Amino acid sequence: MAELQLAVIDVKPGAVLESQSGLQMLRPRIYGAYRAPSGPKKVACIVMHPTSNFMGHYLIAPLAERGICCMGLNSRYAGNDTVLLMERAIQDLGSGVQHLRSQGYEKVFLVGNSGGAALASFYQAQAEKLTATHFADGDPTHLHPSDLPPVDGIALCAAHLGRSRLLRDWIDPSVTDEHDPLSVDPALDMYDPRHRVPYDADFLARFSAAQKARLDRIEHWALERLALLRSTPGAPRDQSFIVYRTHADPRCVDLSLDVNDRAPGSVWGDARTVNYSCNAMGRTTSLTAFLSQWSSRSQADGPDNLARTSVPLLLLSYTADQSTFPSTRDAWLAAGGNRIRNVDIVGGNHYLAGQPELVPQAAEAIAQWAHAL
Repeated sequence: MAELQLAVIDVKPGAVLESQSGLQMLRPRIYGAYRAPSGPKKVACIVMHPTSNFMGHYLIAPLAERGICCMGLNSRYAGNDTVLLMERAIQDLGSGVQHLRSQGYEKVFLVGNSGGAALASFYQAQAEKLTATHFADGDPTHLHPSDLPPVDGIALCAAHLGRSRLLRDWIDPSVTDEHDPLSVDPALDMYDPRHRVPYDADFLARFSAAQKARLDRIEHWALERLALLRSTPGAPRDQSFIVYRTHADPRCVDLSLDVNDRAPGSVWGDARTVNYSCNAMGRTTSLTAFLSQWSSRSQADGPDNLARTSVPLLLLSYTADQSTFPSTRDAWLAAGGNRIRNVDIVGGNHYLAGQPELVPQAAEAIAQWAHAL
């Protein structure tokens, strides 16, 4: 087995105070870990998430064993999505693609795992036709086509549809005071024992409508606040804020909804505990980061971008996933059309955690597809 190697890649500077590290601000870099199989440099891939550390990703070694150089690459926002801009994250991904191309690999593809699926889709859509000339807040991105060399294919696994759709499905509509994480309207609280599982259709309809209404209110406030800041002399151009209780998807507790092989709960444990935790999806953000990642103005929707690509596609559905479901699979398949096929990894949870027998199945499916690119 080839040794794990470190990739250190310079990237273009981003926003002021994008990092608390002075060194990172003066010389912004991203880091990756990869295994390079011996022999001709035929096929390589990148597995990357907007914010998770993928340098220890479970596919790096299995794909190397199958003749594919796999690099787990981190964005500049690894471990902290408070100021994350999806448009800057794809620029980081482009630097990784350029790095592999410079190493002489004939084919390069992306593995979009979990939240990396929408990132990979956004990347390739922009690589084929650059339209993201401005961020969601209106500032120019300064992206250039040379920042985004196209790849030869995309493999998706345990693939979320995108951060804006995720928050739409997960935000807790029972919050009555955006400044009080304990405020609750019992009529809209899916965790209130008075709402029994399986949930009735009327409750689910009211719940979903209230989720959208809450998210719309936050987005409206963010836009108004940003306009105020930018029209006030001497004011900052951005500010941070907290979105409380962002893990309230009825599918976490009602297994009759979007049926698959999952157990009750969240990928992070008890769903209600995650909902009330001090650190969870979208919990701490800035105005600009919220608009880029979590709002209806986000340009990083997964299926919408995937439909704008032209490359071969593969989808791996983990059938015991507590975070992606049959409806998720169907949305990706509809977007990919006749370019995409699905492979079920039966019994697989979201991370294939504690399932070492399933990792080779996922790697083999990806490798067979990739060697045919």
